[in-house]
Amino acid sequence: MTDPAPLTQPRRSDATRAAILRAARERFAADGYERATIRAIAADAKIDPSMVMRYYGSKEGLFAAAAEFDLRLPDLTAVPAGQLGETLVRHFLTRWEGDETLVALLRAASTNPGAAERMRGIFADQLTTAVATFGTDPATTARRAGLVASQILGLAFTRYIVRLPPMVDLAPEELVSWIAPTLQRYLTGRVEN
Repeated sequence: MTDPAPLTQPRRSDATRAAILRAARERFAADGYERATIRAIAADAKIDPSMVMRYYGSKEGLFAAAAEFDLRLPDLTAVPAGQLGETLVRHFLTRWEGDETLVALLRAASTNPGAAERMRGIFADQLTTAVATFGTDPATTARRAGLVASQILGLAFTRYIVRLPPMVDLAPEELVSWIAPTLQRYLTGRVEN
């Protein structure tokens, strides 16, 4: 009888999955959902395209797996109430500058229903939970989070997808100065009926 492989030794399938996801994230970020192909992703991962299909079933399944995204929102309970908007703008600018996954998801969400659903889920779950932590009225928490998302996604779309020159040209500090007061109002402002 032979001894089983040590638990610390990674399985080949884990390495293959990781290579596929890495290649998919890069390809989706560079080409967008529509132009990225399973064949190109497989070539980038140095595997046969059938392996991509075996592990993920379809391009949409691969994208959903590649788009697993943690916004890594800061603990808003530790932020002074008057700095919530500024904190979130800075946080999101840092996230988009350092990770192409959210940009790829935003690009795909504009044309693909599955990607749009994934984007809704990310922002609804993570942002709404964060907004709820600092004591908003539960009746307005989802609306406040939705308004924040509208600004953040609009910023990302114009700066990283469309690359609108005035938005690309603005330094991060200028963007914070312009956008933070709006987010602050969405987060803590009184709701007029």
